[in-house]
Amino acid sequence: MANVMDTLRERGFIKQTVFEDELYDLLGKESVPFYIGFDPTADSLHVGHFMQLVAMKHMQDAGHRPIVLIGGGTAMVGDPSGRTDMRAMMTKETIAHHVDCFKKQMAKFVRFEGENAAIIVNNADWLMNLNYIDFLRDIGVHFSVNKMLTAECFKTRMERGLSFLEFNYMLMQAYDFLVLHQKYGCSLELGGDDQWSNILAGADLIRRKERKPAFAMTFQLLTTSEGKKMGKTQKGAVWLDPEKTSPYDFYQYWRNTADADVEKCFMLLTFVPVSEIKELCAHLDERMNVAKERLAYELTKTVHGAEAADLARSQARAAFSGEGEMPVKSISADVLNVVGVLVATGLCKSNGEARRLLEQGGVSIGEEKATMETPLPAGDFILHKGKKVHIKVTRG
Repeated sequence: MANVMDTLRERGFIKQTVFEDELYDLLGKESVPFYIGFDPTADSLHVGHFMQLVAMKHMQDAGHRPIVLIGGGTAMVGDPSGRTDMRAMMTKETIAHHVDCFKKQMAKFVRFEGENAAIIVNNADWLMNLNYIDFLRDIGVHFSVNKMLTAECFKTRMERGLSFLEFNYMLMQAYDFLVLHQKYGCSLELGGDDQWSNILAGADLIRRKERKPAFAMTFQLLTTSEGKKMGKTQKGAVWLDPEKTSPYDFYQYWRNTADADVEKCFMLLTFVPVSEIKELCAHLDERMNVAKERLAYELTKTVHGAEAADLARSQARAAFSGEGEMPVKSISADVLNVVGVLVATGLCKSNGEARRLLEQGGVSIGEEKATMETPLPAGDFILHKGKKVHIKVTRG
């Protein structure tokens, strides 16, 4: 079988590995059970999760078996990685609901039937009933506190205070890897590079305790060329749930990708062949708009289906060039001013936000800049928010 590490490296996924030559040899010879963990901190996956699912699909297509680990147990503690504050605590009922939502969304991207079918497991099944003394004697004995304190995930929290609750997170994630190794023969954990310390701890635990090979591989984080994390907008995260981020807004997010980031997004988030990506992104001029439209379409089609992608593309073309169909928002007859329209159409979350946007000159009705005193047209009209959001407003 083809070696998936070559694919992942060519497309720019791989950031760090351990025992790389040994892992490369293993992935080239046999089907390897591997896992990626997802903490259910919301009721939908977001763009950052999507990159992990793309990597998972590359692995599965190359003949390896995915294990999707939902952190129903670790979510009760909260991962300190990449944070300067402590995560909010969630109830068991909230976590259970999030787990159900994740399962439904993941089924769109990973095969759960047939050869090397993926499986979903929840670490609450083994973490929630642990005997703490037994856990310390069996697992804690293999961890050095001095070494743990040098891990980046803990160092970033030391100034503001690291709770003992969070300090346990690394042990629990390492224990997850051990359990999956014992139950399913899992010998590889994948994840974002902010998880390197935790993933490496799990591989090290298996090698120490089981005296068997175990491997860690992390992927580069989905960031812009300026180093900022992608998948964030003024409205918040870019979600995979169409009720939280509409297919049109999802499409527009990728259509507005900076020129310098288009090739990276193609490589990490789509399955377009590398040679075709290179051709699409060869010219940093107006031809990059063709690449951006293709990127937005491919991602929207993967997440929301071809019909939604076709409609989103048509709506976007209508907004920018007069082709196709512009997105339509209906308002009730009792909306009497521009502030009310901005809130009723969802372009602003509050009256205060709408007033600030108007004061900054960021709203137009038709071809005219709007103010708080601008009268609303009697019939349908086109509303522009900045240069990138354009909708048709109708009276309900």
